Amino acid sequence: MFDKSLFLLRGLPGAGKTAIAEILSENSKYPVFSIDDYFTDNSTGEYSFDYKSNHLAYKHCEQKTREALSSGCEKIFVHNTFTAEWELEPYFKMASEMSYSVFVLTVENRHGGKNIHEISSDQIQKMAEKYKIKLF
Repeated sequence: MFDKSLFLLRGLPGAGKTAIAEILSENSKYPVFSIDDYFTDNSTGEYSFDYKSNHLAYKHCEQKTREALSSGCEKIFVHNTFTAEWELEPYFKMASEMSYSVFVLTVENRHGGKNIHEISSDQIQKMAEKYKIKLF
């Protein structure tokens, strides 16, 4: 019934999306993607965000996910903030096209996690205000 599944992990910065994605992927047995990948140097692991390239990061994450879906991976994990519905839509569309079940997991910051990307409290508050959860 759920032979192929796409998991979309969403939550505010610092909630623990990256950590949970890694755990659920069984230490990268299954692919894990994020827009943060675009800004992370593969050789050093250094993260360098550039707002002007954010649209490219979204496209990069979508493309990597599409490639994994096309290859028929059993499980795929994408962890982004996904605070706006439009951010989720391309993933639902791709999954539907390739007969994947989609699960959206909302990660709450109940452990007092800190965001590692130096996003200000004001910015996080703005993100929280536009964050919508669809319960049915």
